[in-house]
Amino acid sequence: MSDNVLKVDHATMQFGGVVAVDDLSLEINKGEIVALIGPNGAGKTTAFNVITGVYQPTNGAVWFNGKKIIENSPKGKMKKEYLGSNGEMFKECIDPTPDHITKLGMARTFQNIRLWKSQTVFDNVLIAKHCRTTSNVFSATFRLNRKEEAKQRQEVDELLKIVGLDDVKNELATSLPYGKQRRLEIARALAAEPSLLLLDEPAAGMNPQETEELTAFIGEIRKQFDLTIFLIEHHMNLVMDISDRIYVLDFGKLIAQGTPEEIQKNQRVIDAYLGVAEDA
Repeated sequence: MSDNVLKVDHATMQFGGVVAVDDLSLEINKGEIVALIGPNGAGKTTAFNVITGVYQPTNGAVWFNGKKIIENSPKGKMKKEYLGSNGEMFKECIDPTPDHITKLGMARTFQNIRLWKSQTVFDNVLIAKHCRTTSNVFSATFRLNRKEEAKQRQEVDELLKIVGLDDVKNELATSLPYGKQRRLEIARALAAEPSLLLLDEPAAGMNPQETEELTAFIGEIRKQFDLTIFLIEHHMNLVMDISDRIYVLDFGKLIAQGTPEEIQKNQRVIDAYLGVAEDA
């Protein structure tokens, strides 16, 4: 069985005359932490939006755990069956929407924090359990889902302990310091029980100490939850410290890929993004 978790095959995303992602191909294997870097406007978040079903690509396809989940096709064309992470089947669905893809085992965070501002830390994480709920309107109305709900609440309590937020679980999400809000957003993604976690600039806005703590945290959750992680990040210390491999985008095109050491020495990447020291 292949260790390949994610494969993007010649994906292009065009908005009118603007090509945001241009013939992008990449692969991520089980257990890896892979970074996608590049200047602002390079197409990184657009690539994430294609992978997670927010956009249907103008061309190309996305494979997840060996199954084609997204491809360019005439609108309304039916697809084959898709097997979810807990065994359920999605039959004859159109290119899966983000909620379908989450059920398949892929979760993400966003560049700008998107928490439920009026909800507690606990409820923000509990909400993500909805995608794993088997109850329906009937069972919820007549409270036939009490055991499932109790189990999910217990799982959220355990998750908050693992990520170090159990002591603030009853506080409003927006009352947390910025670094903990970022951690909460990651915890909410983990509650969806993914095998692939996509992080869109998780260190954005963090101070050096928060960034150092986040770097350690990402490494810990990879081991704790047996995750494969794909991240977009501008903080180069974090990227170089934690990544197994790196892909580099510039104006929507892939200009380099390799280990952190190879990327640091790549002249095309230096010219486009990393730059050189003032005294060089």
